This record gives sequence, structure tokens and C-alpha cells, in this order.
Amino acid sequence: MRNKVLIVDDAELNREMLDMILREDYGIIQAENGKEALKKLKEHHNEIVVVLLDLIMPEMDGYQVMDVMKNKGWIEKIPILIISGEIAIETEKKCFDYGVSDFIRKPFDNSLVRKRVTNVVKLFQYQNDLEEKVRKQTKTLRKQYELLKLQAEKLRESNEQIIDIFGTVVEYRNLESGEHIRRVKGFTEILARQVMLEYPEYGLTEEKINIITLASSLHDIGKIAIPDSILLKPGKLTDREYEYMKSHTTRGCELLDNFKNAWNARYQEVGREICRHHHERYDGKGYPDGLVGEEIPISAQIVSVADVYDALVSERVYKKAYSKEEAFHMIINGECGMFSPKLLECLRNVRKQFEELADKM
Repeated sequence: MRNKVLIVDDAELNREMLDMILREDYGIIQAENGKEALKKLKEHHNEIVVVLLDLIMPEMDGYQVMDVMKNKGWIEKIPILIISGEIAIETEKKCFDYGVSDFIRKPFDNSLVRKRVTNVVKLFQYQNDLEEKVRKQTKTLRKQYELLKLQAEKLRESNEQIIDIFGTVVEYRNLESGEHIRRVKGFTEILARQVMLEYPEYGLTEEKINIITLASSLHDIGKIAIPDSILLKPGKLTDREYEYMKSHTTRGCELLDNFKNAWNARYQEVGREICRHHHERYDGKGYPDGLVGEEIPISAQIVSVADVYDALVSERVYKKAYSKEEAFHMIINGECGMFSPKLLECLRNVRKQFEELADKM
């Protein structure tokens, strides 16, 4: 099917002259006024590759035609060449503001008319082809993005399942209520959000908080390697037994390292931080590495407070539960080791939320 040119001019002579110049290369559609031109555009807008438009016509002038074309979005796809004699600069500016591509001056020069029409048609075809390619590529990229998003979600679910499995193993091995791990996760999330709010220098984000909260389930994974005689002993541990119990931090990291190819590196990194360092203390008197202050990863600092709080308010085989008020003051006063002043400030501000969660679970 030949590309079509729409010639709009109330002067029949002008229409016929342009028809004669262009008929060899294009199919020609003529309209003697703006109203007829719009009818032709509606019927053939997918075939018309350029409009040659007179401005001054008795029934709907060229400006009105361009208004309609602009509203329908045709003017972005179909170039317009204005048929004119001498024309004022202000009129030219107005036409270019509409999006007109060029002007065809009277009297017509056959060669110049052909070149201008051909050039503008090629330019718009190239532009339309480029837009179509971009549209298709955008559609492809959107599909690929959705696929990657789905794969990322599946990977996230896989990471969560691995961590949940580890947490379940600890529950069975340690013979503690599974509520401990769920409460620690809850306390961790509450405290982490407060840290993000009060201390942006730690760089916590929603994503990081989700990872820390999930990985908090791994804090005691190393207890799998601790003998029952020590792990479940109701009385006080001997010095030797206590040293062995402390090794659950490093043994847990060794266990996680054996699964390093099974899950996301970021989850594993945070899991190792928490597992190894959740018994470190801000004054350097914790274990296993005696880290001081901000040497302790923020993930481990947060989980450490959450773990100690839950341990205090929970009954264990070797102790009775403390009240929530006692637990709060024991942590604030350093009776469970020194914590970061920043985290203690955050704990003060979420104390009510901690107590509500403890009551609920």
C-alpha cells in the first residue's frame, strides 16, 4: 500500500499542482476545507504520512485543523507542511508552536516540494520507527524486570525458609519455647526501627531491618553443637562449662559457613554478624572477640538487647522470670553488661512496645 499525502487547500489549482508534483511517489488525498480534511484524517490517519495544509480557508481554517490533530495525538505522528506565500514572522512562530515541520512556499518549485516532503516523511518515519523500537524494548524490559522481581521474591522466600529451618532446629535442640525466637524477632524489629528513626548514621533501611529481623533467628544456632549436659543443666555452670557454652557463637558461624552456597550472601553476612557478636558488650567485656563500642556490628547490638530482654522476662530451666520493669532497669543499669548509650536511649523510647509484645506473646 502506497503512503498517502493529504493536500488541504480551498484553491483547487494549488491542490492539482501539488498532486501533479507528488503523485509519482505517493497516493494523493485532497480536501478543500478543514472539515473535509478531518474527515479524511479520521478515515486514513494510519496511511497518511504527511499533511500539506493551507492556513486560510472559509470553512474551518488550518489552525482549527491543527487544534483537532493536536487533541487527537495525530500531530505527533503525522508531519504538517504549511502551504503559504509570503508569511509574517509571528505566523511562522505560531505554526512552529503547533508542531509544524516546515513550509511550502508559493509559487511551487517542483524539486523543492519533493525534497521537503520526502525529507520530512523520512524523518517522521525514522522517529516513529524509533519510538516503536523503544516501546517494544520497554515492554521487553518490563517483562524481564517482572521476571527478576519474581525470582528475587522466590530467592527471598528461600532465604527465609532456610533461616526458619535453622531456627526450628535450635528450638528442638535447646528445648526452649519456639516463642523465644519469635519474640526476639519482634523485639529486634521494634528496636531496629527506632534506631533507624533516631540514628540515621547507622544506615538502616527497610530492607536492612527486614534482613536483621529475619537473621535474628540465627543468634543461638551454635547451641546445636553444645552438649545437653551443659545446655540443659539446671544449676550454675562451672568455669569450664561456661567457656564451652560461650563457644556457641563461633560454632554457629562455622555451621553457617557450611551453607554459604545455599542462600543469599547478604543474609549470610548479617546472620554471621549476629551469631558471632550478639554477646559482645559495648565496654569490650563481651565475647568471643572482646569488641569495643562501634566495632560491634549494629545488627548484633540490636539483637543483643532483644535477646537479653527476652531472656530476662522468660522462665528458663535455670532461673525464674523477671518482671518487665525489672528487666528494663537491669539492662539500663548495666547489670547484663554494658550496651550502647544510643541503643539504651532507643530502648527507653520503645519500652511500652516491648512490654506490649511481651504480654501478647
